[in-house]
Amino acid sequence: MTTTAGPATPVTTDPTATATRAGAVGGPGLPQRRHLVTELPGPRSRELSARRDAAVARGVTSTLPVFVAAAGGGVLVDVDGNALIDLGSGIAVTTVGNSAPRVVDNVIAQVQAFTHTCFMITPYEGYVAVCEQLARLTPGDHAKRSALFNSGAEAVENAVKIARIHTHRQAVVVFEHAYHGRTNLTMALTAKNHPYKNGFGPFAPEIYRVPPSYPFRDGLTGPEAAARAVALIESQIGAANVAAVLIEPIQGEGGFVVPAPGFLPALADWSRASGAVFVADEVQTGFARTGAMFACEHEGVVPDLVATAKGIAGGLPLSAVTGRAEIMESAHPGGLGGTYGGNPLACAAALGAIETIERDGLVDRARAIGERVLPRLRAVATRVPAVGDVRGRGAMLAVEIVDPATGRPDAAATGRVARRCHEQGVVVLTCGTDGNVLRLLPPLAIGDDLLDEGVTVLLEALEALAR
Repeated sequence: MTTTAGPATPVTTDPTATATRAGAVGGPGLPQRRHLVTELPGPRSRELSARRDAAVARGVTSTLPVFVAAAGGGVLVDVDGNALIDLGSGIAVTTVGNSAPRVVDNVIAQVQAFTHTCFMITPYEGYVAVCEQLARLTPGDHAKRSALFNSGAEAVENAVKIARIHTHRQAVVVFEHAYHGRTNLTMALTAKNHPYKNGFGPFAPEIYRVPPSYPFRDGLTGPEAAARAVALIESQIGAANVAAVLIEPIQGEGGFVVPAPGFLPALADWSRASGAVFVADEVQTGFARTGAMFACEHEGVVPDLVATAKGIAGGLPLSAVTGRAEIMESAHPGGLGGTYGGNPLACAAALGAIETIERDGLVDRARAIGERVLPRLRAVATRVPAVGDVRGRGAMLAVEIVDPATGRPDAAATGRVARRCHEQGVVVLTCGTDGNVLRLLPPLAIGDDLLDEGVTVLLEALEALAR
């Protein structure tokens, strides 16, 4: 029996469902299976959608309109009792799995002690401990300092602030297809207009965009693509004016674009020779996602500054800028911070997430996921002409969909594949400047059987494009 609750009352659902909104049991204890008991979205999710429409601004959208009651491992359970396979991880956030035990235990202990003091007023050990871990884990053995914030956009914005005050320069170089956030400055840094930027300007000045390495589209080697970018920087901006070169080691929202070998090292070398700060936006690629703790490590690149968020804290809001001590210390006392930056609950969660990554071998697990899934995706590409490219590293994988007749991006076909997956209880995400890329970001806690089942549903949806 379904009980319809008022706006201020906890929501309950069918008692036969796998989990309930009130007192739901989540985490790794959830049965790891796909199980659909209603159409998607189910009746309770539709009721909540009606309430949402009356209370939530329409600018906030959702990929799949099912309301989640519990989650753990590779499963999301909605308020109607449907169990869905999660191949999105909340956009690479729940890398260690939803409600991972060490994260939960740390947060419970912290919330019982205190929830907030503001580190800028009275500090606490958790903030310091997270910064110590970041110094240990991020690439390079140089002296490092960190500052903690709430979101990836905040981390990127503060990295730009630090680079500018360190170099006494203003120009920031970013790349086509880049995504760096939704604040005013990070909208300027982001390439894609709709939905991120359209109508929200004017934007921050002194942002300059150059082509990245996009092997599927440009056919260039890494050094060739880097030389093209450097030539534009030197001719149109001037090396002496560049405060920072800001790049995602693997582009995220822009299409999970893995640069050709040699591209990132060449850009890092040019930046240092020119006195610019090389900033790696590892918000989506960091914390084991790509089969290395940080994606820069695949080519031995050591950034001057690293921006992190998403997978850092197992689902709680936390971000950081970590970098060379002499650069980080350029900001004057009081110049960095924020009321909630490095909140004690988020810091406790981050320490639990880092411990989980290391003790459970999740860097190796990410590599194993890639080795398991990529061959299956590449095999379907030989049978489905609409699959233009298959790419990725570790558990950050993508399929680019094109019109077989023209080779042009096909967002409509990509949407059909995603919807077919969603209807069958598999959460996949889309991305790309042209909206034509399917991306897979499974939690590293997902089991092989569940992963294989989710990928099978995706492959069947892709096969339908050839019929």
